[in-house]
Amino acid sequence: MNRVIAHTGARYPIVQAPMGWIARAPLASAVSKAGGLGIIETSSGETDACKVEIEKMLELGLPFGVNLPIMFLRDDAMLRYVCNSGVKFVTTSAGSPAKFVAPLKEAGITVYHAVPTVDAAVKCAEAGVDGLVVEGGEGGGFKNPEEVSTLVLLQAIRAAVDIPLIAAGGICDGKGMAAAFALGAEGVQMGTRFVSSAESPVHNNYKMKIVGSKETGTYVLNKKATPCIRALKSDMLNPVYEEGRMPADVFKNIRGVYFGGDMEAAPALAGQTVGLIHEVKTAKDIIDETVAEFFAITSRLGALATSHAFG
Repeated sequence: MNRVIAHTGARYPIVQAPMGWIARAPLASAVSKAGGLGIIETSSGETDACKVEIEKMLELGLPFGVNLPIMFLRDDAMLRYVCNSGVKFVTTSAGSPAKFVAPLKEAGITVYHAVPTVDAAVKCAEAGVDGLVVEGGEGGGFKNPEEVSTLVLLQAIRAAVDIPLIAAGGICDGKGMAAAFALGAEGVQMGTRFVSSAESPVHNNYKMKIVGSKETGTYVLNKKATPCIRALKSDMLNPVYEEGRMPADVFKNIRGVYFGGDMEAAPALAGQTVGLIHEVKTAKDIIDETVAEFFAITSRLGALATSHAFG
């Protein structure tokens, strides 16, 4: 059996990424109802609001998970809450999960950690995580400044560890999912595709910027400092890209991007899949089409294997 499905309880091994402020119950529930795994974010730092979102998902009785971004948590309040909440699946990110694994697993929670390198993957496997989210450089949001593509990273990590892998970065459809499975993944995580979904709470300007961007429509910024991010190109970010460093307060107006539609207010995080996304769709349509395309591709490849032919 597919280990990601066994760990998550979802119908399909398709996970929605934990975007700050965006990954809340309206989007997560739509993804989970469609057979994927919705994730509730906590990176916004709005602890009370995130607890409410988790409770909404628990009341719905749908499979879902919670993300705990280690470096962004001010204290252990959210960790303690999650351990006592009835949540069954957690992804950790942005730091070492070593101190989180024991309390989470003692609470009966399955733990996957997001990693951008082979060394991090091996350390996390040794720390006892149940699986990994393998984050290639194509993805949006916070990145490793030493970019490694999903194509390479998945293969390298699969050769180093034997725990289940969820591929993230550069995946928005069944083609990407089939490629990820060929490289050793047992699931995929999609962020930019779900940011631009009908149920996403972001302003329509953000969705239209994703839909209208080319494959070259993002910058990797702040490679010589922290945090390094991938975001949509904008007039605001042009000088930041040229100078190589972001102002410390660059995210102070992020709500203006997400909910006000001012695409120059702050970096609008997005991955290179903007070049593959051409319309806003419901979460159900995204997942149904991804699954159908995945099986069409793998069936065709299976026929090639059976006939020992290349076409």
